[in-house]
Amino acid sequence: MKSREPMISIFEYWSVILLNVRFSHFVLALILLFIVRALTQRLTNKGPMIWPLMGVIPSVLLNINDVFNYFAEYLNQCGGTFAIRATCMDRFCGIMTVDTSSIEYILKTNFVNYHKGEAFIDLFSDVFGNGFFVADGETWKDQRLALTSVMHTFWFIESSHSVIQDLVHQKLLKLINKSVKLDKLTDLQDLLLRFTSDNIYITTFGIDPGCLAIELPDVPFVTAFERAADLSYYRVFTPTFIWKTLRFFSVGPEKKLKEAVRIVHKSVSEIVKNRRIDLHKSGSVNDRSDVLSRLVIMKDPEDKQNLNDRFSDDMLRDLCLSFILAGRDTTSVALAWFFWLINKHPHVENLILNEIKVTISHRKCDSKNINEIVFTADELKKMVYLEAALSETLRLYPSVPHDIKEAREDDVLPNGTAVKKKDLIVYSMYSIARTEAIWGKDCREFKPERWIKNGKSVVESQFKFLAFNGGPRLCVGKQFAYIQMKMVAASILLRYSVKVVEGQTVVPKVKTTLYMKNGLLVNFKPRLEHTFGSSTHKESGFPQEAM
Repeated sequence: MKSREPMISIFEYWSVILLNVRFSHFVLALILLFIVRALTQRLTNKGPMIWPLMGVIPSVLLNINDVFNYFAEYLNQCGGTFAIRATCMDRFCGIMTVDTSSIEYILKTNFVNYHKGEAFIDLFSDVFGNGFFVADGETWKDQRLALTSVMHTFWFIESSHSVIQDLVHQKLLKLINKSVKLDKLTDLQDLLLRFTSDNIYITTFGIDPGCLAIELPDVPFVTAFERAADLSYYRVFTPTFIWKTLRFFSVGPEKKLKEAVRIVHKSVSEIVKNRRIDLHKSGSVNDRSDVLSRLVIMKDPEDKQNLNDRFSDDMLRDLCLSFILAGRDTTSVALAWFFWLINKHPHVENLILNEIKVTISHRKCDSKNINEIVFTADELKKMVYLEAALSETLRLYPSVPHDIKEAREDDVLPNGTAVKKKDLIVYSMYSIARTEAIWGKDCREFKPERWIKNGKSVVESQFKFLAFNGGPRLCVGKQFAYIQMKMVAASILLRYSVKVVEGQTVVPKVKTTLYMKNGLLVNFKPRLEHTFGSSTHKESGFPQEAM
């Protein structure tokens, strides 16, 4: 009788197999698994390639120089919505969409279910703390109510218009005139950014940082603010575990970010602290017209005896930094794209000039010297075609190209897309402008006429034109932004022809706001005095389709 062979355990069984498997076989199996997963994803997912382990990041990096158009093309091909996922070790997953009904649902109809979320706060709270740019819930609501009460007052409207007038005529136009005399090229994007930096800083703090000084100095706070905003945005394209590790050890870009944030926070904190001391000593804001002073004296609405201040020093710092971000980058970027677009479309520039002619002709005391003309707020409001050209610029090149919301609970969007709790929804304003189903077959064309009907401005849906956000988070400074842009554009075009230097590459830069990657080099050519003679209303020159 044969003896029975001893039974071997499962552990011993796999040990024998593994000992006989070569390392090269193991690597080959992993490669094959990677390929199969990649092919499966490519065949089943409508959107950009989501790589195994690495998510969408390789696809973004491979197309980093044209990433906005890359996503726009896929959104058009996929019916307006597709899934998106970062690395396997990241919690960034969800959808990207341009579906306007779903965007309205997220931003308005079911607003309570979609907030900034943990991922967004992680990215930007080091710089902006708990300011309204990153805040949610009651904190955001309280800050918004406070800012609205300040910005909708007569004194703010008058003061802000006065500041813009002074900066344009006492600084901006003088710098342009200097470059003309020296026959120098000007980086228009940098010049406009300096203008909006001075404007928003004066509006916020009542202090002129001097960015538009004749020697164009580097201002430490502004430089640090730009660096902090840039470095925090680059976290979007870096796996969370990597940038958080770099932050923990304070090395690489995270070390630079930390240094920039220190400068920014220290500068604003000192202003806030000193302003509070000054105002408490004086007992009133007196002749101060800056936003900070008005916020400092606000009392807690829950305090019936008016003993407690509404905002702490840290909260005032964070609120002011968000206010600066909202008012500084957005309008300067929009103006840079505006001048680039009208240079490519001279007929649009001619129509704007005709409108300026009409405006000047209606003055009772018409000055013969165009350098003495200062536009009033009422005159700027009547410039319908100029506003249309600016709106069309913001449509094609929105200052904030995309935004993110996070779902609090499971949900289903109007277009049938299922949303899981903590999913991120990215809605792309840049892509919306290039979607035929939303803006028509001419969606990629620069046509200010689409904003005019019967000689009046057309008001589009907030969720189709999201340059100023929509729903409860609609920008409170929308009218302020238009007046600022119109004052700058009309004042420059009245006096100069802005010629973009040929041969330069003009493409968007990948960051929070839609900067031009390489700036915008221009020549300013003075206009002849007789260019702006008397005019009649018939010479307004609006195309027939706009009437």
